[in-house]
Amino acid sequence: MFPEVPSKVDFPALERRILRWWDETNAFGKLVEKNRGKKRWSFIDGPITANNPMGVHHAWGRTFKDLYHRYKAMQGHEMRYQNGFDGQGLWIEVEVEKELGFSSKRDIEDYGIARFVEKCKERVHKFADIQTQQSIRLGYWMDWDNSYHTMSDENNYTIWLFLKTCHDRGWVYKGRDVLPWCPRCSTAISEHEIVTEGYQELTHPSVTLRFPLLGRDGESLLVWTTTPWTLSSNVAAAVHPDVPYVKVRQDGNYYYLARAATSRLHEGYEVAQELYGAEMEGWTYEGPYDELPAQQSVQHRVVFWDEVSEAEGTGIVHIAPGCGQEDFELGKEHDLPAIAPLDEFGVFREGFAWLSGTNVADSAEPIFEDLRRKGLLYDVEDYTHRYPVCWRCQSELVFRLVDEWY
Repeated sequence: MFPEVPSKVDFPALERRILRWWDETNAFGKLVEKNRGKKRWSFIDGPITANNPMGVHHAWGRTFKDLYHRYKAMQGHEMRYQNGFDGQGLWIEVEVEKELGFSSKRDIEDYGIARFVEKCKERVHKFADIQTQQSIRLGYWMDWDNSYHTMSDENNYTIWLFLKTCHDRGWVYKGRDVLPWCPRCSTAISEHEIVTEGYQELTHPSVTLRFPLLGRDGESLLVWTTTPWTLSSNVAAAVHPDVPYVKVRQDGNYYYLARAATSRLHEGYEVAQELYGAEMEGWTYEGPYDELPAQQSVQHRVVFWDEVSEAEGTGIVHIAPGCGQEDFELGKEHDLPAIAPLDEFGVFREGFAWLSGTNVADSAEPIFEDLRRKGLLYDVEDYTHRYPVCWRCQSELVFRLVDEWY
């Protein structure tokens, strides 16, 4: 009387049978017609990046979306059922770069930007088709012939119109800021990208060096940094006004540093004086690279900064507003000049003498040797810390002064 029920359920076969039945009976089309003209329930599908086949996490998200659609349809609401595909993500460009064997932005420019864009579009169309079939197999009900693409002309022209309107109303302006920058990709990296997957434990050579004080014969500030390339653009040194500092005598020289940082000193020193950072404001000093054309007319001085810590370094922070976000903000507060040493590829610009043309990744050892020759080098040691890298190519980021629209 009843058909035999197998002891083991073949779920994939069952799912395919249901999909066939939906298709044969036009179930989705009938639901759309049933609710047409009724109260609308608005749902904008956040577009999935059409860059690879869907993963399990995509299936989870799409299942939840489908549940809401079905629930609201059962309540009698009319819906648009429009799926979206994101075709403008950098993820797509990265995959196309891999396909073409590219290793830098120059490769894209040599290949031709228009040709490269077309290759990206081809990849989007390919994986949009694949993801559509995967979504249908998942049982996701959408008007698949009416999917929207973020890379469409309609979308792009709408964005340009919006930006033009903002510009016409004076809501957009061009300004300068220091941003995380990938020299390999030649592009800025957003804070969101860094926070989510942009830090690695890396070891870099750190350097402790002296900044000779003007008008104080034989006396120097002792400064520490993990980014020696930024010394080329130093314009100030920051101290905390409430932190206790010491003046120590060692090998005929006098060094100023935080009292809590004396463990960084070599053996054989004696404390000659104790003072607070508040007493050091306005002191002037010789910069490590005053001879560079880019440094002409810069007057190096000591400024206050409440973010200076005794726990790391020497308690005296070298400030280069053109090479760091916090430095840039402090520079605006104290009206400090901002020197931008690097071009978009992380190479020293003109105006930096022997450093010009040097890639930032290759600059540490030559800088150490130059400081040693000048008698400014105190110590070099490896330092392990969390440092930002590019999520696309894993290159170490730098902080670069650039013009941006806001």
